[in-house]
Amino acid sequence: MATKKRAKKPRQRGSSPRVIDNPNKAPRKIILEHYLSPGDVVVMTAAIRDLHLSNPGKFITDVRTSCSAIFENNPYVTHIDDDGGGVTKIKAEYNLIHECNEGAHHFIHGFAQDLEKQLGVNIHVSKLKGDIHISDDEKSWYSQIHEILGKDVPYWIVDAGSKNDYTAKQWEPQRFQQVVSSCPDITFVQIGAEEHNHAPLEGDNLINLIGKTDMRQLIRLIYNSYGVITPVSLPMHLAAAIEMHPRFKRKTRPCIVIAGGREPSVWEAYTNHAYLHTCGMLSCCDNGGCWKSRTVPLDDKDDKNKSLCVYPVKTDSGVFIPRCLDMITAAEVILNIKRYMSWEMPK
Repeated sequence: MATKKRAKKPRQRGSSPRVIDNPNKAPRKIILEHYLSPGDVVVMTAAIRDLHLSNPGKFITDVRTSCSAIFENNPYVTHIDDDGGGVTKIKAEYNLIHECNEGAHHFIHGFAQDLEKQLGVNIHVSKLKGDIHISDDEKSWYSQIHEILGKDVPYWIVDAGSKNDYTAKQWEPQRFQQVVSSCPDITFVQIGAEEHNHAPLEGDNLINLIGKTDMRQLIRLIYNSYGVITPVSLPMHLAAAIEMHPRFKRKTRPCIVIAGGREPSVWEAYTNHAYLHTCGMLSCCDNGGCWKSRTVPLDDKDDKNKSLCVYPVKTDSGVFIPRCLDMITAAEVILNIKRYMSWEMPK
């Protein structure tokens, strides 16, 4: 009598990966290409880390991205000549995003799943955060804030701006100002690229570094910071990916994300972040995020004018923001700052 073969159970995401040991094969040389925003590139670093951890010795990887400084000191990135022999170039993508409104995976899983398919290997997602490396020399340097104030203080970084392509992420600038003004005992550091939309904030407790940080300076600035306040943007991903300075005696960095209803929390939110979203509270985002680009059209004939917020709101200061973001008050952000700051700080 023939015996039935037992069906193999599919590996569940999060279980230990199947690693094929083949010592006779030389490592494959892979160049990963991704030229979208630096925030996306930070997320991609996790997939590179986990590719190597899941398949030790099987790959040599290099990158071609929109921001090479993100990979400085990265032990998983090795220079490979473009015209060298035996090199495979791969466009790193995250097609899993098309399932994110009803799916059950984070942004980080998107890049990992894509590499699994393209390389034919298993990749176990080891940590829900990107992989940014800071050298011992960088850690030993004074922060930009120490250079300005002459001492270290537990400052919060504030990203209060937006880019023209995604103005639907923009919260009311005056509410950022209200947050700064309502917390006079806390030092805030405003960041942002000069070419983007950043209304400068004011206050004796505010240090303006708009246009004054390159990528490595921003990474070190966040490393030395206590917390970050931001929309869904690069600083949010860096806040999770960059280790916390030991002076704060915390394992994770406080981060308050003013998200609204544009993107679903399961896709974007990191563990221990205060992700302030309104998904499910309006008809336009009752099944995940709306993923609209702009709040109102801009005079630039860009196709993103075809992807507009359904419920734009004109605030008291005359700025148009999405209703989902209008629902988030300065008081909510201030409350979360105070909750994070209730942590026992070193003297």
